[in-house]
Parts: sequence; structure tokens; C-alpha cells
Amino acid sequence: MLDLPTLTFFPLLMAYAAISDVLTMTIANRLSVLLVVGFVVLALLAGLPVAVIGLDHLACGAAVLLLTFTLFAFGWIGGGDAKLAAATAVWLGWSHLGDYGLLTSLLGAGLTLLILQFRRLALPEFCCRQAWLMRLHEKHNGVPYGVALAVAGLVIYPDTRLWQNVMGLV
Repeated sequence: MLDLPTLTFFPLLMAYAAISDVLTMTIANRLSVLLVVGFVVLALLAGLPVAVIGLDHLACGAAVLLLTFTLFAFGWIGGGDAKLAAATAVWLGWSHLGDYGLLTSLLGAGLTLLILQFRRLALPEFCCRQAWLMRLHEKHNGVPYGVALAVAGLVIYPDTRLWQNVMGLV
């Protein structure tokens, strides 16, 4: 009964976050809220103990939110990225947080190098009519780091307690 929501809810929202960040350089607040609320609902339906949901998942998300908002306050990351990282941490929990941080960093570094190289190229005329491409090409804009956050979350998600529990792997 929970297979389809577990297989689709988190992945679809993460894909939406990545695409939204590329196209608009923003990640909507409602997306992060939906991720957290969706996790709590699915975790309760899947039978995860309330203590695990609170201490392993919600506490992990709160800690990441504190860290990422500190980074945001220094201007090192965007606010949408901070909230997406925290909401993703809720789904992954403490046991996968290190892997998530490492993978996000590696993917983010690769993405940054790719964007920097893209910004060195002259765009063909037909690309100049695409506002999202012009935003990505602008040297003074940031990098849509939500892509790295989303991809890392998607790679790690099948190893999480929720996924394993719903899929009968534990």
C-alpha cells in the first residue's frame, strides 16, 4: 500500500526542486514544507516509531537547518538551498548525513565547474532568448546547488530506514 508513495513522493519533489533551481534559481518554501510533512506522514504510516521519527529524522533536519542557515547568513549558500538540505536530511536521518554531505559536496563541485565552464562560452543566438539559460550564463549569479542537493538525496534515499522498511528489506 505504501510502495507507490514511498517510491514516488520524495523522488518527484527532489526532481522538481532541481528543475526549479535550474530554471528559476529558486526553490519554493512550500517544497521544503511538503518534504517534511510528507516524510512524517509516510513514516507514521510505515510504522516507524515516533521516537525514531523525532530523534533520528526531525532532529537531524533541525540540526542541518541550523548549520545551513548559518551558512546562508554569511552569504555562502542560498536560502532555498538551506531549507532543501534540511528537508532532505529529515528523510535521510543521522545515519546517512555524512554520506549526503560528502556526495552533495562532490556533486556540487562538479556542477560548479560545469557552470563556470558554461559561462566562459559564447551563447548561440537562439539560447539568448531563453531567460533561464541567460540566468545560468550570467557570471554574477550563483550556482543552482539544489541540483546537487537533490541528486545526492536521490542516490542515498534507497538506503534509508523508511525505504527499507516499506520495501520489506529490514
